[in-house]
Amino acid sequence: MRSSDSGRNISLTSYDDIFSTEESRADSGREKIVEIPLSELYPFKNHPFRVVDDDRMKETAESIRDYGVLVPGIVRPRPDGGYEIIAGHRRKRASELAGKETMPVIIRELDDDAAIIIMVDSNLQRENILPSERAAAYKMKIEAIRRKAGRPSKENSSQVGTNFRADQMVAEQAGSSRNQVQRYIRLNNLIQPLLNMVDDKRIAINPAVELSYLKPEEQIQLADDIGKQQTTPSLSQAQRMKKLSQEGRLTPVHISSILSEIKKPQKIPKESTEVMNPSPITPMQAIKQEEKGSLFADGFIMLPIEPFLKFLPKSLFQNPTPESQEKMTKLFLRMAELYKKYITRKKEQQR
Repeated sequence: MRSSDSGRNISLTSYDDIFSTEESRADSGREKIVEIPLSELYPFKNHPFRVVDDDRMKETAESIRDYGVLVPGIVRPRPDGGYEIIAGHRRKRASELAGKETMPVIIRELDDDAAIIIMVDSNLQRENILPSERAAAYKMKIEAIRRKAGRPSKENSSQVGTNFRADQMVAEQAGSSRNQVQRYIRLNNLIQPLLNMVDDKRIAINPAVELSYLKPEEQIQLADDIGKQQTTPSLSQAQRMKKLSQEGRLTPVHISSILSEIKKPQKIPKESTEVMNPSPITPMQAIKQEEKGSLFADGFIMLPIEPFLKFLPKSLFQNPTPESQEKMTKLFLRMAELYKKYITRKKEQQR
């Protein structure tokens, strides 16, 4: 073959082809923001955070209607087609309310555990997270971190076991403590009716954690009695129920009896809305103390509760809320005012 013939088959790449190839390679390595139809976006499996059409959602929808989605969501491809939302569930709903047909997203290839961690982290930054949402999210993230860490090898199992704690990692990232994270995780052991009461602030976190140790059938009985008696257990009552349950002695009678007890209100500072503790003094002793100027000693109002029970709603003394405590304070102040007028009239009549 002549040398001139062999040269005819050589094809040189142009400078434009070289540069465009390098550009396309670099571009393929960068994440892109793409517009995806809302109909192709699906919620994350077992997504623990609620998407509610509240006032904040309406505000978000109005913003999207005026300015569009400013922060793209994060999604991953689904085996059955479409995309699973990792971050952006509220933005998708707000886009629907705003009349949009698409939403900007970043598509990532993520395994289940990596997707869970990103999903939880993106939502824990929100305000007003319900206790049940936080409880489920903490549990999902801890389990995902443990799966990703895997089992340590024999040679370093002791070191990993000592230094690695998923709950500690989650606590540090959430700006909380490990004990607090574990307390929230305990709430996952509550039956749904009781968990709803925690979200509605009818049951506080501390007694809810204690109640989480009750057996499911005991929790069902408790929820039924709460509905009948229209009261919820205090921390001390929840602790007693837990102890009886662990001893195998918590019966429906015990639950009903403990729940029906009149809770002892706590002390209230003078200008505070906390509940008062009963005092052993009688009403007449309290009046004499007032005359001596000692009724407000140490910044507390000392009055016995029992004489007032028949005049006040029982709900004010059972599992008091800030609103009921404030109402109770106003009632006592009003009674004190009326009594002062009564005493003044009596003195005038005796002159």
